Amino acid sequence: MENYDVIIIGGGAAGMMASIFAARNGNKTLIIDHNEKLGKKLFITGKGRCNLTNNSSIETHLNNIVTNSKFMYSALNAFSPEDTINFFETNGLKLKTERGNRVFPASDKSSDVIKTLKNCMARYGVEVSLNTEILEVYKDNGSNCLFHILCNGNKEYTCNSLIVATGGISYPGTGATDLGYKLARQFGHNVIEPRPALCPIVVKDDISDLNGLSLKNVTLTINCGSKSFSEFGEMMFTYNSLTGPIALTLSSLINKFDLKNSVAEIDFKPALIHEKLEQKFLREFIDFAKKDIKTYLNTLLPTRLVPYFMAKINLGNKKVADLTKVERTKIINSLKKFDLKIKSLDNVIVGIVSSGGVDTKEINSKTCESKLVKNLYFIGEVLDVDALTGGFNLQIAWSTAYLAGNSLKGKL
Repeated sequence: MENYDVIIIGGGAAGMMASIFAARNGNKTLIIDHNEKLGKKLFITGKGRCNLTNNSSIETHLNNIVTNSKFMYSALNAFSPEDTINFFETNGLKLKTERGNRVFPASDKSSDVIKTLKNCMARYGVEVSLNTEILEVYKDNGSNCLFHILCNGNKEYTCNSLIVATGGISYPGTGATDLGYKLARQFGHNVIEPRPALCPIVVKDDISDLNGLSLKNVTLTINCGSKSFSEFGEMMFTYNSLTGPIALTLSSLINKFDLKNSVAEIDFKPALIHEKLEQKFLREFIDFAKKDIKTYLNTLLPTRLVPYFMAKINLGNKKVADLTKVERTKIINSLKKFDLKIKSLDNVIVGIVSSGGVDTKEINSKTCESKLVKNLYFIGEVLDVDALTGGFNLQIAWSTAYLAGNSLKGKL
């Protein structure tokens, strides 16, 4: 049995960062992870480039946090996006800021972010135990009140403070499990049921013919009963779902609603109000009068989309001049409001992040310490906090990790 001041369960972004600040404060620190290497999910973040934060104000970050943004106020003020940038640059990682204020390593390699964190860990003497399965965790009732962690290979560790940084349950291929939720429940915490977030939106309509088709400069609106959410930008069809930036964003905004009878509407021409589009139609009818309607629609929509669009609105391929007023109106209405019935959000495990997790009402927002169990901390994605894409979720990891690691200063 070996005793540590601090043990961190989980060697992802939050776990590595917390270990650095805990060890920097003079604590003997150990990370335990069941994966064969650290930062496995971090490695694939941002398509392997690692969008490690967003170079914007704290207010912008709070506005992009979908769930429990108020909980993050103290964390972001304690360790801001600017602090994140300074941390990595001070430790030798060159960064760059791209469209949407997204910050990446200049090398475009997520492995360089991991390498920077590992170098810092080594400098402060953080120990790591990989390929280590946790079998049992408990806290004794003796005078020391130590946490005991029993692992495979008859390994047993004890610690004064335990930080849970196990992440959510999305991307199980990176080793994601529900261990953090189980530990939280074991110690009496409420866990908000994980929901899909930043994931594809599955539709009832057969869109298999559109698989892989991307759309730019469109507006996607989701109507959930009396609530509507809209985003402008890029999206893509899969064989059964809507994905791409605006669809992923909307998935996080609607995941708390009942999606029964909900509808997705695509505005293919958001720059033109209905009346302007109708005027454009009437003007161009003269030039295209002798052309097939399919030929004309090819000037308004991607070629692959036209047959599906025409079938969807029951429009035969007649000459433009032969269109009735009713058919013209139907085309214009469908260009502005192309309906697809929503079936559900995709499985929670395919989301970029998990929404849900340890109830933040039971966590001290200034330290990330449990309000129920002394010296027990929860950080990162295991908490019921999630944000939109753009580096905001990783900033949650860095900021909560800082709170936990730094709050142990002079405490042990």
